[in-house]
Amino acid sequence: MSSPALNPTPSTVPLEKYALLSDMRTAALVSEGGSIDWLCVPRFDSQAIFTALLGTEEHGHWLIDAPAGRVSARRYLDDSFVLETTWTTPTGVATVTDFMPIDGHLEGDEKRHFSCTDLMRVVRCIEGEVDIRSIMRLRFDYGRASPYYRYRVIDAENNIGEILSVAGPDSVHLRGPYLTLNEDTNSHRGFFHLRENDQLEWVLTWFPSHRQIPNPPDYSKAKDITRRAWHDWADISNYEGEYATEVDRSLLVLRALTDARTGGIVASPTTSLPEEFRGQRNWDYRYVWLRDSAWTIEVLVEAGYTERASAWRDWLLRAIAGDSKQLRIMYGLRGERHLPEFELNHLPGYADSRPVRIGNGAAEQYQADVVGEVMIALETLRDAGIEEDLFSWDLQKSILDFQAEMFDVKDHGIWEMRSEPAYFTHGRAMMWAAFDRGIKAVEKHGLSGPVEEWRELRDTLREEILTHGWNDELQSFTQTYGSTDVDASLLQLAQIGFLPYDDHRMLATVDRIEKELLDAHGFLHRYPTGTGVDGIAGSEYPFLLCSFWLIEQYAHSGRIDEARESMDRILAVSSDLGLLAEEYSPTHQRLAGNYPQAFSHLGLIRAAAAISHPGTPVDPEASR
Repeated sequence: MSSPALNPTPSTVPLEKYALLSDMRTAALVSEGGSIDWLCVPRFDSQAIFTALLGTEEHGHWLIDAPAGRVSARRYLDDSFVLETTWTTPTGVATVTDFMPIDGHLEGDEKRHFSCTDLMRVVRCIEGEVDIRSIMRLRFDYGRASPYYRYRVIDAENNIGEILSVAGPDSVHLRGPYLTLNEDTNSHRGFFHLRENDQLEWVLTWFPSHRQIPNPPDYSKAKDITRRAWHDWADISNYEGEYATEVDRSLLVLRALTDARTGGIVASPTTSLPEEFRGQRNWDYRYVWLRDSAWTIEVLVEAGYTERASAWRDWLLRAIAGDSKQLRIMYGLRGERHLPEFELNHLPGYADSRPVRIGNGAAEQYQADVVGEVMIALETLRDAGIEEDLFSWDLQKSILDFQAEMFDVKDHGIWEMRSEPAYFTHGRAMMWAAFDRGIKAVEKHGLSGPVEEWRELRDTLREEILTHGWNDELQSFTQTYGSTDVDASLLQLAQIGFLPYDDHRMLATVDRIEKELLDAHGFLHRYPTGTGVDGIAGSEYPFLLCSFWLIEQYAHSGRIDEARESMDRILAVSSDLGLLAEEYSPTHQRLAGNYPQAFSHLGLIRAAAAISHPGTPVDPEASR
């Protein structure tokens, strides 16, 4: 067969055509057509060795397919991230099984666990005869560096060999059916004819280049243990209600985005997937936002994962220790505080959307809502029976001191505006929630703290919000004090107990949100773009989390039929594997933004619970 030509066109594979693989240290994205187009090693936020997602095939990918056939089925095996893709050709049928082995296969070898990342790909002919091809282009440093290769034949009779690729501190070892170097495309390729029951097995292993090549894990053992590990996680859930299948998959996604070594939860495993195709709203989400993680804790506790949720509390305490008076909105996976933002100009971006950004400048922002999000989550843990120790409660008092010191400081808001700071109504309400949860910790759980000071700050904020955040002429809360814009984040005022879901001010605000932010297709935008409030050029598509918030509001205010209708509408645009991105473009009928997105899956779980158990889950404080 002739060598396939290199595709120089930037990736435009719809995001919903990608499957997620995870070992709870990093993640890969595999297209429906069999190409791994994204893999960072050894961490979620490390440099990528397959970067075609943000560029072209030249920037690194690994394709396994049946070129004469088509994909006739794709599924995760049970409650896992073991992916099985079925190829049907005129002469036969084959399956490709892709997964990243997780802890169990290491059998206690912790040194290997911390120094290696494995990816396994297995092809099996299950009927007739099938021609298979495997093409791998390894490029280190986000597609900029071509490695040095070394080859060795392991089993000539069975055509098994190994390729060692080295570039600076990184090494990748591939073991399996032999692939030969094609110098025209600088790729390794192999073509294989399989008969029924024939099987091909490849193991790709990243490891530090100063270490010896590790032994590859056994395929069958690794697959069984990996499936069992995912199943054991899913089996913990005590969720009972509608949309159980979607909730279970969303809980698995949250687990897949959790770093097993540190407990940190990344917002997404990707960077720079655009919020507007060919636009500039492209951000790196491979970090741990306190806000996202706090919401994760809440839904995990509600679903029965109390002990697992406490691991994030431990991560939080380590991250903010020594820094609680200078709390940041996001950290690296190990609690790193500085995440400088820069651009990769050699990459054309997904769907030709530039720039491609690494790091996130928003890490330097002050966002007033973050302490409130954290305090609400830690209250959830306390109420679930996780006891505070002296260290954890002292740190919480310290971040409340930080909140008091920042009482009169304007911020950049929940959506990380890159314009001038302002008093965001949502942020001020979350400050109210922070002091409110501090007071409850003292009153309900017997902890010590300056409760009278917190009560005064809480009550001052409440009066301020009802005076300056509410516009009597518009009959609506507004995005910022003195503005006339509305913001979907205002839907959280009821979620945190600032007002009841059916308070006339909430219902009036919801009415305005529907009129100004709900598009003709039934999807909700975050806020009006183009007003200059966010300091960013261009526009964006509806934000799925906000649509889930609206569903939650509907369910808890007596609009249950509309809640179900909206829920079904959103679920219809998820991938066939149950994955959601940050946004959805009804115009393009495609998912957009980083993928998969923890925000969206968190929103799905909360919305499903609200539909299943409508009412007011939070005791509102409106009577004060």
